[in-house]
Amino acid sequence: MLASRIALVVAGGIGLFASVPASAQFFLKPARLESGRVTGEEPGMTGPALPGATATELRAALAWNLRAALNVAALQCQFEPTLLSVDNYNSLIKDHAIELRDSYATLEKYFARTYKNKKQGQLELDKYGTRIYSGFSTVQGQLSFCQTAAAIGHDAVFVKPGKFGDMAQDRMKELRASLGPWGEQYRPSGYIVTGMYGVKFPPFGNDKCWKKGSYQAKKCGPLLLD
Repeated sequence: MLASRIALVVAGGIGLFASVPASAQFFLKPARLESGRVTGEEPGMTGPALPGATATELRAALAWNLRAALNVAALQCQFEPTLLSVDNYNSLIKDHAIELRDSYATLEKYFARTYKNKKQGQLELDKYGTRIYSGFSTVQGQLSFCQTAAAIGHDAVFVKPGKFGDMAQDRMKELRASLGPWGEQYRPSGYIVTGMYGVKFPPFGNDKCWKKGSYQAKKCGPLLLD
């Protein structure tokens, strides 16, 4: 009986998602994330705040944040190969190697002048890098983060050398917003997409939801998005 119930839901799920465009991956209608160009002075955009940083240093921090975020995506989003998170990350690291190197050097100088000696500055820079990575680790927002990071990673491959920092300024707000617990926006009050591929299923073990192998929507709510 349980097997037949699961088969019914799986069959319905296949029909539901068969017409979804390949670019959608996870959602019929993704969340509209807040976007807009930032300078790095906005709270949270560079991860930990950088008091007294110049515009050049903030731009470098945003570039380094974006690199870290796409690195996290390359590690966390491999469950969906069509996102090409790893391939795009490897490409942008090669294409923007000079700018990324210069961005890190700019951050080194910031921490060196901000703290009392070079050793302390390096220690704080290492802490900063660790906090950046942890700041892009997400559970509830994994799907929206992976989808957004994949789009940005794809675009980064086509950005001209020397313009990666500009892209970070343009896309960081969107990327930060994707870390929230976003679900399906087509029917936000219904079942939302969770986990890696599935939907939130009804309680299979609850007999009141089933009658002669048929799901009782009136008793237990809608089975799938329609």
